[in-house]
Amino acid sequence: MLKKFIPALEWLPNYKRTDLSGDLSAGLIVAIMLIPQGMAYALLAGLPPVIGLYASTIPLLIYALFGTSKHLAVGPVAIVSLLVLTGVSTLAEPGSEEYIALVLLLMLMIGILQFLMGVLRLGFLVNFLSHAVISAFTSAAAIIIGLSQLKHLLGVKLEAGKDVFKLLTEAFMRASEINPITISIGIISILVLVYIKKLIPRIPGPLLVVVVSILVVYGFNLENFGVKIVGEVPSGLPGFSIPSLDFNAFLALIPIAVTISLIGFMESIAMAKAIAAKEKYKVVPNKELIGLGLANIGGSFFSAYPVTGGFSRSAVNYQSGARTPMASFITAFLIFLTLLFFTGMFYYLPNAVLAAIIMVAVYGLIDVKEAKHLFKVRSVDGWTWVITFVATLVIGIELGILVGVGFSLIVFIGRSAYPHVAELGFLSEEKVYRNIKRYPNAKVSSDVIIFRFDASLYFANMTFFEDKLSERILDKSKTRWVVLDFSGVNSIDAVALHSLKELIMTYREAKVEFLLAGVKGPVMDLMKKAGYPEEFYEKITYLSVDHALKDIGLH
Repeated sequence: MLKKFIPALEWLPNYKRTDLSGDLSAGLIVAIMLIPQGMAYALLAGLPPVIGLYASTIPLLIYALFGTSKHLAVGPVAIVSLLVLTGVSTLAEPGSEEYIALVLLLMLMIGILQFLMGVLRLGFLVNFLSHAVISAFTSAAAIIIGLSQLKHLLGVKLEAGKDVFKLLTEAFMRASEINPITISIGIISILVLVYIKKLIPRIPGPLLVVVVSILVVYGFNLENFGVKIVGEVPSGLPGFSIPSLDFNAFLALIPIAVTISLIGFMESIAMAKAIAAKEKYKVVPNKELIGLGLANIGGSFFSAYPVTGGFSRSAVNYQSGARTPMASFITAFLIFLTLLFFTGMFYYLPNAVLAAIIMVAVYGLIDVKEAKHLFKVRSVDGWTWVITFVATLVIGIELGILVGVGFSLIVFIGRSAYPHVAELGFLSEEKVYRNIKRYPNAKVSSDVIIFRFDASLYFANMTFFEDKLSERILDKSKTRWVVLDFSGVNSIDAVALHSLKELIMTYREAKVEFLLAGVKGPVMDLMKKAGYPEEFYEKITYLSVDHALKDIGLH
């Protein structure tokens, strides 16, 4: 019974020793990658770097117990870090005790939201975030994230906030204040990270630049020359604390909590499904929500900040040989050791290096190729990408994604209100019915219209259906029968049922009979409830267009 609620009980008791070498290797490599990334992302979120390490411990252990993915590497990620900064910085000064308390409350809220979504089986809600919207939002957010690190890269305290245009203008105007040593460290770190990733991907670039930069700063006392360093990183494990429950703060944080819950889950489930498909095992979306929810709830009691499954770390975890979630246990254990014994080593770590790690990590999220592809396939999807991208850059990430979702829903409603319709003709050799516009040689009868509607019928598109059909009947003045091919109609609402009945009755008075073919079971059930069988009898029960035409002696 417990296995149903705790997926780890399925693999832990049957753990194979043969999996240990792969899990050890992956756990070690992800820990090496996560330590500098976690600190960098915490800095991005407006938090002390050590909180990034806290977020890389307890949440990992909880997800490993309750998640259904064997390879997903949970922890701090760039987009969620930026969303945290965006949502909480309006309520408190980043880095302050009040700010940290609000972040812990936000993490608890996100966890509860995700947990409830999983329990109530609401994972389908992320389907309303279209791929075009997510791609554009991620691309714009990546630019915002990268530019937000300019202050650390240049060694100049920029005041423009997250407005990318003001930020670039201010950076240009204050170019004379740039610390040459700081920017040199940052640029060299970026170049090293990029080229190591391309030429020697097995070497952990982030760890290398962290170690070398610490040695350089310490050896040459560069902190005395204006190079900003991380400074004291508290040692020891995160202590237990209860998030402060402030009702006004709770209300203010609801929008960003909902946004992070959905965005975080979408990033996580996309990666989890991709790896699961390769390894041929099943990931359960609603159980994933429960696992991520519990990870965030648990982390909020141990001074962490919101986490989700990361693309790059999950890929590294998989490619490094991880076989089970034991790899995450090993990663968390190694970070626990770091917190206990090695935090002092990060004292001389330059902020510019953490900024470089963030910039290189998010660069790959900018996906202009997707925009080009969308325009090539369907221009309206391309415009959805452009509008979301521009809105996110210009008015901010919270409103930007809402604009994108709103526009994509308008596009969807527009498509459903004006769906594809076709008059069909018969192809003698192939013995099938096809759209006469695409197949001009298809045979049609002067007194029969075979009309297909390729969408569900509901109140918003019923008028369009009536108009298109009426136009065709007027064009063919000799029409005596209309065969409606309902094979493309998956559902129908009460308004459409009533309008269809009225349409049939109106044309019956004009000596035009309607026959419905290929009506699906659920649609037929609703027609029965609406009294169709009593009124039209066999006119709605034809299994196919052929059956309908045979009944009127035309086939």
